[in-house]
Amino acid sequence: MRRFLGWAVLGIIVVATIFPFWWMIRTALTPAGDLLTDNAGLLPREPTLINFERVLGLTSEAEARAAGGSGAHIDFARYILNSIIYCTLIAAFQTLFCAMAGYAFARLRFPGRDLMFAIIISALMVPPIFTLLPNFVLVKDLGLINKMAGMVAPTLLMTPFAVFFLRQFFLSLPRDVEEAAILDGNGPWGIFWRIALPMSRGPLITIGLTTIVWAWKDFLWPLLVGRGEQNRLVTVALGVFLQQSPNTQPDWTGLMAASTLSVVPVAILLIFMGKRLVQSLNFTGSK
Repeated sequence: MRRFLGWAVLGIIVVATIFPFWWMIRTALTPAGDLLTDNAGLLPREPTLINFERVLGLTSEAEARAAGGSGAHIDFARYILNSIIYCTLIAAFQTLFCAMAGYAFARLRFPGRDLMFAIIISALMVPPIFTLLPNFVLVKDLGLINKMAGMVAPTLLMTPFAVFFLRQFFLSLPRDVEEAAILDGNGPWGIFWRIALPMSRGPLITIGLTTIVWAWKDFLWPLLVGRGEQNRLVTVALGVFLQQSPNTQPDWTGLMAASTLSVVPVAILLIFMGKRLVQSLNFTGSK
């Protein structure tokens, strides 16, 4: 009975989590003219791909308006490439620097180590909105507005959670391996690169994946710093697409089609790497 109740609760949670995504896809496949009348079933009566085609600019403006749209489209190739570059830069550099910091706090002894680690962890209690204005002023003074360097600058080095996560894993590494490496003539830097990093592949992938997911859905900071056409991310582009719709009647079917396309890259990444992500999360409580 308890197992049945457990599975029932789990099923309800799964349905509640997946249903909004399913309804987004359903709306994207619904003709704009049927949006208000065809909303009773889980599938549209007459599914169509015209919403995806007009969002991607594969239709003429006249065809898009005839399908119920505003004639607006999104340059998905450019914006998704910008998002991929943005996420890759942040994930790669942040994972590397957080690994360095985590290993230093876990294995190296230096004055003020514990105090410094406590200060970094305390940053978890600071809402990101509090640092938004100082970061914007700094990026503006450096002349990096509407540049990819300015967009990635605030989160390029490290985050408190990633440092804590990797420190917990490095604490669980057997010291015998490191002592053997010391006997072979390796110093702290050599042990980190030759021993610690290869043994922490799972946690590093976990931090990289979570960072990519976080960066992919980031909106406010790229909106402030990277609104230009050249460096615009796909999340910001969705907001621009909504603004291009008539104020009296938003283009919901087009917006849902664009949102569905924006989710596809990170969904594919999680499908192939999700199992490793779940397994690696167990390392945080090792010690």
